[in-house]
Amino acid sequence: MFETLTDKLQRSFKSLRGQGTLTDENINDALRDIRVALLEADVNLTVARDLIEQVRAKAIGASVATALNPSEQIVKIVSDELLNVLGRDTAKFKFASQPPTVILMAGLQGSGKTTSSGKLATWLKKGGHRPLLVSVDVYRPAAREQLKVVAQSVGAAIYEGAYDAATDNNTAAVLRLAKAAYKEARNFAHDILIVDTAGRLGIDEALMDEMAALKKELNPSEILFVADAMTGQDAVNSAKAFNDRLQITGAILTKMDGDSRGGAALSIRQITGAPIKFLGTGEKPDAFEPFHPDRIVGRILGMGDIATLLERAEEKLDKSKATAFAQKALMGDGFTLDDFREQLRQIKKLGSIQSIMKMMPSVGPFAGMQQAASQVDEKQFGRVEAIINSMTQKERLNSAIINGSRRKRIAKGAGVEVAEVNRLLKQHDQMAKMFKTMGSGGGKMQQRLMSQLGGGQKFGR
Repeated sequence: MFETLTDKLQRSFKSLRGQGTLTDENINDALRDIRVALLEADVNLTVARDLIEQVRAKAIGASVATALNPSEQIVKIVSDELLNVLGRDTAKFKFASQPPTVILMAGLQGSGKTTSSGKLATWLKKGGHRPLLVSVDVYRPAAREQLKVVAQSVGAAIYEGAYDAATDNNTAAVLRLAKAAYKEARNFAHDILIVDTAGRLGIDEALMDEMAALKKELNPSEILFVADAMTGQDAVNSAKAFNDRLQITGAILTKMDGDSRGGAALSIRQITGAPIKFLGTGEKPDAFEPFHPDRIVGRILGMGDIATLLERAEEKLDKSKATAFAQKALMGDGFTLDDFREQLRQIKKLGSIQSIMKMMPSVGPFAGMQQAASQVDEKQFGRVEAIINSMTQKERLNSAIINGSRRKRIAKGAGVEVAEVNRLLKQHDQMAKMFKTMGSGGGKMQQRLMSQLGGGQKFGR
């Protein structure tokens, strides 16, 4: 999402790298470029102007570290100011002193409230909570059915309640459903109630009155404004309108995996004073993560987000399989096509190659990796797995026996050309040789790798 902004900022910083010191002239040139980059990324005009003035004041009057060159000084100052805009700390989730904790999901129609309600329930379940979902959108056809489908897909409880579509289409019905759901949560030991509210195509008084009535009735601990990151300034304007009336406690930005320019993320907190609490990063129920300002600033400035990548790996990868594979490979016991397939499956759990590479730094030795990743054909992974699946177990364990006739049979079974089978076998052979070299390359490397995987054993040949 921040790709364009990152590229433009990198160009601004690059113009300072040949300078010996910071001067008024080169500061103004760099800040002009940074201001244009922010505005093109759809950052609110007031936010962009204030940020630039803060950077200017610090750059001109600051006692900058002598160890830093002009480019590094500006990067550090911009980093600090972006953190001031986004908030320096990860926002804490508020829980009621006495359950159930009520979370009111607010936002315009189509912003992703229903999907985000399901994702939030999934995230809370991972933390040991027992959320209950309820939809009080009695206006949009099939809205309540949509939440039911979402709840079933994530294995979360849902309160449906008695409801007549012909007559129950007013605020009184909304409040009745909300009160009944609260009672249900309390009676059946659900410690959290997530209320998916109705939306509108635009801000109107009826919507705000109903939201105010729900707030008064339920006394929610969290009022989360759900914003589509791809709508840019419209999301910021909507957030301000909801905050003025309801005093939202935080925001959820959806579609952060899209091609939006990122301005909403840099503007909502500054305009409303409410922190961004979660990001929706994809369509799957687990494509949902807490908002860490420092990590987002790292992405924007091209420093990557290794912390999130490591958290994702810790959560999704099977450590026992990784340890077993390392033991086998480093002992020199061979790297089979079964192993190759398993490693591909592990990588796919982390997400697309593009999403992984976007968390890597885009400067220094990593420069260009993200552009290279964008040219990777993700479908190739599926074809490789299909080729390996088309082999017999004996062939997967000993690729040396795969002769010409076997290659034709495998290609036919996988629905690919023989050339693709040949290419896969060549890649596998190269990787097998690499692991064999590592296995025989000395005990210190093996010991260090195994220690990092948690094995702690010493391996040598």
